[in-house]
Amino acid sequence: MQRLALALYSLALWLAQPLLLRKLRRRARTEPGYAVAVPERFGRYPALPPMGGQGGPLVWIHAVSLGETRAAAILLKELRAQLPGMRLLLTHGTATGRAEGEKLLQPGDVQVWQPWDTPGAVRRFLRRFRPAMGILMETEIWPNLVAGCRSFHVPLVLANARLNEKSRAGARRLAWLSRPAYAGLAAVWAQTVQDAERLRDVGARVAGVFGNLKFDVEPPAAQQAQGRAWREAGGRPVVLLASTREGEEAMWLEVLRQKWPPAPMGQAPAAIETEARMPVQWLLVPRHPQRFDEAQRLCEAAGLRVSRRSQWGPAPQQADVWLGDSLGEMALYYGMAHAALLGGSFAPLGGQNLIEAAACGCPVVMGPHTFNFAEAARLAMDAGAAERVAGMAEGVAAATALAQDPQRRAAQAARCLAFTQAHRGAARATARAVLQLLGTAEGLSRY
Repeated sequence: MQRLALALYSLALWLAQPLLLRKLRRRARTEPGYAVAVPERFGRYPALPPMGGQGGPLVWIHAVSLGETRAAAILLKELRAQLPGMRLLLTHGTATGRAEGEKLLQPGDVQVWQPWDTPGAVRRFLRRFRPAMGILMETEIWPNLVAGCRSFHVPLVLANARLNEKSRAGARRLAWLSRPAYAGLAAVWAQTVQDAERLRDVGARVAGVFGNLKFDVEPPAAQQAQGRAWREAGGRPVVLLASTREGEEAMWLEVLRQKWPPAPMGQAPAAIETEARMPVQWLLVPRHPQRFDEAQRLCEAAGLRVSRRSQWGPAPQQADVWLGDSLGEMALYYGMAHAALLGGSFAPLGGQNLIEAAACGCPVVMGPHTFNFAEAARLAMDAGAAERVAGMAEGVAAATALAQDPQRRAAQAARCLAFTQAHRGAARATARAVLQLLGTAEGLSRY
């Protein structure tokens, strides 16, 4: 039955290849990175020179998107310290993940797209690179990829693993396909006890609960310092809408329209009038870069003046809304903010990672929807590093009140830093487990 299920799944993905190509072409219109090296998606690597067999073990890390790539960067730093000479094979599924991953490469490393999950593409990928082991970040489970690694005797693990209730329910519905995939992993290292229980329920062999790698993040000090300098020069308290998703900007703008009606059309208010009308400086950073232009259009249609990060000189330009339209600068934006509204949590999207905000000392106000990061959200509230509200109107009120209260925001910023410090250590534990598994599988003996 399992073989039949996998065969039917493989046939469906093989037939869907033209749809994948069409989707990539469509995405490439707004994100050109999707047009790069498309044959790699099907396990074909004509542009890559031979890897050779010299050097340390080739460790494959798959980080599908931006968030997983940032988590992989934390683990990779510890792996390079504990396994000198290792080479990295880094794969992704999104253009933002691949762009961020380029920053992690060293001589001898290779970066390619994740192979489309057909038996042929997976087989060509594994024959081409023959990694000593594979590390999937957080949630990425692909049945043929797992089956292929078992055939090629490549230990494959799931690190920083999480599984929410919605995903567990989906895995149960497709148990004929998902259960063998989870069971085929060599090890799973979960973020929380709750994640571990859910993962075991769908067939995974959980070998440890190490916490969340993102607690070990070290935000760039230069970015934070620059952000704080710009914040102080601006005069008004700054409230950040961090990593907003589609629909959330409209919710926020409706609250602003009711609370602080826009100036009459055609009138550019002076700075003192703007401050009297709106007591905080808004900083908006959409989650996905293809939505930067859309976010600007929404703000301007609501009568708000917008200044984009990409157009700033030595300092932000005066505007109702500063728009963060850059990648890799969240530490800068958190450094600029006195408080942050957590994107993805005001629409039913599961929330975004709040750990980076806390590591930068930026207090977080989150909405009701944090199921993707439920344990981190709970821990942050218990530590006084974050607060939860019922909706966007309450969030705007709470964040603006916090930003305008210097004593309270300073105390909460200190609790943020203490919260992240108390939960560090996942990177070291995960790296040690990787080395142990490499040794058990005799991966090191090849080199």
